[in-house]
Amino acid sequence: MYKIVQTARLYEQIVQQIQDSIEKGVLKPGDQLPAERELALQFGVSRTAVREAVKALREKGLVEAFPGRGTFITSGTSNSIRLTLDRMIKTGQADGTLHLVEVREILEPEIAALAATRADEASLVEMREAVGIMDNAKHDPDAFIEADLDFHLALAEAAANPLILSLIDSIVGVLREQRLSIFKVDGGPERGQYHHKRILEAIENRDPGGARAAMRAHLRQVREDSGHTPVENE
Repeated sequence: MYKIVQTARLYEQIVQQIQDSIEKGVLKPGDQLPAERELALQFGVSRTAVREAVKALREKGLVEAFPGRGTFITSGTSNSIRLTLDRMIKTGQADGTLHLVEVREILEPEIAALAATRADEASLVEMREAVGIMDNAKHDPDAFIEADLDFHLALAEAAANPLILSLIDSIVGVLREQRLSIFKVDGGPERGQYHHKRILEAIENRDPGGARAAMRAHLRQVREDSGHTPVENE
């Protein structure tokens, strides 16, 4: 039904294809979109790209998501455009990247610790696959960044708390921009991979303290590679 997309702004192309299907009457009000994994397979993209596309479609008033039920096509007259968190950070805030780093430093170490105690095998498989893709994509920014986002999304899912997943999902757009800038830093991808593997190892070993410490070390690296002064741990 859909064409494989291959360029940088993947989610925009997904949005356009689904919007075209709505305008042509292929998708009608009340129709349910396929599940996230199925859409990712149909488009040949990562789950994070699909998530961002669905978010954009919601903002356009074209779909509505119902927890536990799925995502459905609307009439297009409801759901006024919402001001999402990523747009707030992007708009007129010179310190947006620092704010993002600080939010991540507050949230993600504890997310990693929870994941170490709650992760199921499916989440572990997703994290391993993401790490494997990053290992093989050090010269492909788009593939590396999408896999990086998938790793952190799988980590949030492994914490088994829907509010945590919603919080991480809400900043996917700015996370992508941050990762793109870090990818361009000499040695940035390699340092990131070192920390990703430490985080994954701690979660596989069911070691919440180790996962927390590994994530803190990763975020110190992110802070440094983003050009911000590291803060001392108390």
